[in-house]
Amino acid sequence: MNAQSANPFQRLWSSVEFKLILAWLLVVVLTALLDQGHTYWNNPASSAEMIIRSTVLLGFFALGSAVIIISGGIDLSSGSVIAMSATVFGTLLMFCSPEGFRSGEIPAWAVIVSIAGTLLAGAAVGTLHAWLITCVGLPPFIATLATLVGLRSFSRGLTLAVTNNKTQIDFTNEALRNTLKDVTNISIVFVIFALAVWFLMSRTVLGRHLHAMGGNEQAARLSGINTDRLKWFAYVLGSVSASMVGIIYFADSASAKPDNLGRGYELNAIAASVIGGCSLQGGVGTIPGTILGCLFLRTVIDAVNKIVGTGADVYEGMIVGIVVVLAVTFSQRIGRFQRYFFISPIGRTAIPILGLLAGVSFMLFFRTKPWYDNVYALEAGIAVIALLSLRWGLERRWQRAA
Repeated sequence: MNAQSANPFQRLWSSVEFKLILAWLLVVVLTALLDQGHTYWNNPASSAEMIIRSTVLLGFFALGSAVIIISGGIDLSSGSVIAMSATVFGTLLMFCSPEGFRSGEIPAWAVIVSIAGTLLAGAAVGTLHAWLITCVGLPPFIATLATLVGLRSFSRGLTLAVTNNKTQIDFTNEALRNTLKDVTNISIVFVIFALAVWFLMSRTVLGRHLHAMGGNEQAARLSGINTDRLKWFAYVLGSVSASMVGIIYFADSASAKPDNLGRGYELNAIAASVIGGCSLQGGVGTIPGTILGCLFLRTVIDAVNKIVGTGADVYEGMIVGIVVVLAVTFSQRIGRFQRYFFISPIGRTAIPILGLLAGVSFMLFFRTKPWYDNVYALEAGIAVIALLSLRWGLERRWQRAA
């Protein structure tokens, strides 16, 4: 009886979504306490709007990336597809209505045609990925790595061609920009898109087949599932979702500058998916988990910006890397609490390295603060070594008792 009454709580506690909500709340509380500007207290509306906006923009192509990962693939080209889509959208606006583009008064039909053409270009990229993977036989990593480099170069060349050797396409229609980048508008579109993807992955045969293919592609093929079509669908969805973000970023930044637009964004999409519970081995993952992963990741980055202050963007990649490692580590421990991290010689060697990294990271994050002293960085490193050494001692005890 007691076991049965505990089952709902155990299921809730073991879910990735519940843990992400708790972790997100912890980050919000710590940020509110450690932020010297007290931004969350003084400007809660603007802080919430900024986090929602960044979460939604990441969420669009992270959902596409999650579907690809669940199906057993990987897509490294999201950032380049965003840059290409912004360039294609600007180019189509210029060709559909040259006078309107110059005057800043683009007709509605030109906007609709340009959006449709941009999404079609994204679908073409997804089809190219599927062809390279299913027909040519390239691994997904290699196929999307090629387009990661190639699409950005293509976008730069296209920009030079349509602007008479300028490096960016400027977007001067203020009213259209405000419509396309409005937080409310893009949030509504994202909710509709997320609900559609959730329904697809959790309530349809197609979604079950995508999970099955990611879990065991050979078994799925032998059971009669057309895995080539499933891969085509997954990669088209991933590229189209990135194209949607490219249109929004073009409006937001008032220009398409493909040499740096969307650079590195694909890693954030993969990170959000993994944090949300997607397994890189395929077959595992949920859409709500991915959305919460986006929210958690963007809140952590926002927290670093507020706590560290000037120059915090330099450390964004390091923070994302740390969060991904921790998320994967703890997700692997579900049902295996006594996992050994430091019992082997390699593990023991890692203890001083992690302590050194902790001390140096503390110094990099807080060296500009008025209260900072080098002794604090030393103490932080020693504290991490002490805690990890304690963990090592516990692991030895667990091993002897096993």
